[in-house]
Amino acid sequence: MFIARQKELSELNQELSLRRKSAVLVYGKRRIGKSTLIKEASKNYTGIVVNHLCVKSSFEGNLDLLTKSIMLSLELPEMKFATIFDLFSFINKQNKKILIILDEYQYLKESLKEGEVDSYMQGIIDSLSENIKIILCGSYIAIMKELLQESNPLFGRFTKIIRLEELDYYDSSLFYPNLPNREKIRFYSVFGGSPFVLANLNYEKTLEENIKDLLIEQNSLLRTHIESVMLTEIKKNYDVRILEIIGNGKKKYSELQNLLGMRESGLLDKQLKALLNMETITKTFPINKPNDKKKQFYEIKDNLMRFYFTYIFGNDSIIYRFGAAQFFNLKISNTLNTFISFRFEGMANQYFMRLARNGKLPDIEDFGSYWYDDKKTATNGQFDCVLKEKDGYDFYEVKFYEKPMSKAECEKEEAQVRLLCDINCKKVGFVCSAGFDFKSKKYELIDDRMIFLNANDRSLENGKC
Repeated sequence: MFIARQKELSELNQELSLRRKSAVLVYGKRRIGKSTLIKEASKNYTGIVVNHLCVKSSFEGNLDLLTKSIMLSLELPEMKFATIFDLFSFINKQNKKILIILDEYQYLKESLKEGEVDSYMQGIIDSLSENIKIILCGSYIAIMKELLQESNPLFGRFTKIIRLEELDYYDSSLFYPNLPNREKIRFYSVFGGSPFVLANLNYEKTLEENIKDLLIEQNSLLRTHIESVMLTEIKKNYDVRILEIIGNGKKKYSELQNLLGMRESGLLDKQLKALLNMETITKTFPINKPNDKKKQFYEIKDNLMRFYFTYIFGNDSIIYRFGAAQFFNLKISNTLNTFISFRFEGMANQYFMRLARNGKLPDIEDFGSYWYDDKKTATNGQFDCVLKEKDGYDFYEVKFYEKPMSKAECEKEEAQVRLLCDINCKKVGFVCSAGFDFKSKKYELIDDRMIFLNANDRSLENGKC
């Protein structure tokens, strides 16, 4: 069953329906749903679909396998072609609508010296007949991003580019629609938004049981997925301690440098840039200090990876000695709610992002974190969920609670915010996973029910209880 990705599916369907040649690039991390998206769109294509998986082999080997895939789809006898240009020349002469999908294109790209295969593909795309469409799909993000660089032969050749990211909290919840909202928050906070991961969770079991069964045991499914798929390239080329140090938090460049014991040699900067390019980490900055490098932070982008480096990484011997159940009790149980509360702040920002993208926040110029240095109280710190308007900022306190938030708690939080002198606070709002035990015209009150309503069906007015 195809879940979420409706925007991307619509875009791809539209591109494939156009009466002209098309060259589409689809890229994103492994097991993020690229092949599933293409397969779903292919169902609506009225011509012949050639779905070919490139392999780690020589260029000649890949050409031979591609030829076999095409001949099989065209229901023609096996043929041999001296060059890939001869193959596509033959395809162009077919009086048929044909869609050719080259999945894991990076393997074909790496089968010859740098840029050579891309140059071949440039010539192929330029000479495509109007009845031919081609999709290049790849999982190694850094390699696939090269195709978008001005120096690459394929620059400007794609009629459609689709970059797939993890599903946000709302689309992820479509995998477990029958869970209570609190459990939806907990599952997303730990397991994130990878369709592969979400499809392999057992929603008849508790979050804790899924963690024990799928993450802690050495050969468990999701731990193997992390260590053998997500971290393979990173472990080969980069210092994985960077991710261990970041964990469930956020770190400045100087903090990473000190904790890693690295001198200012440029090595850390190089590694961080590579991890950013691979979309393993992300760099964030306060919306009120976007150009202050001292206020920039690095975070792990993927919730599942955050959990792994917070609790699992480096604990093999303890897990082996105690077993999954006791390890959970010893190392995870007492701090799991704290871990989730940090991730719930990210969900609140995603909530506002969904509203903004659906035109529900016309007066908001930006949203994210806000940094303050208050001279009166001699304190500094960061608010994690803030909306910027033309004439000030809206501050939202985000709470992952089991019981509804009271009016007294909200008033106390507001008083603490307004004590700070150097912030331009226009209004204060609250996001609480358990809702509120009062109604208010003064505060923006956003509960779990609102968070899991479709952005097309809601507006902030619903939050004024």
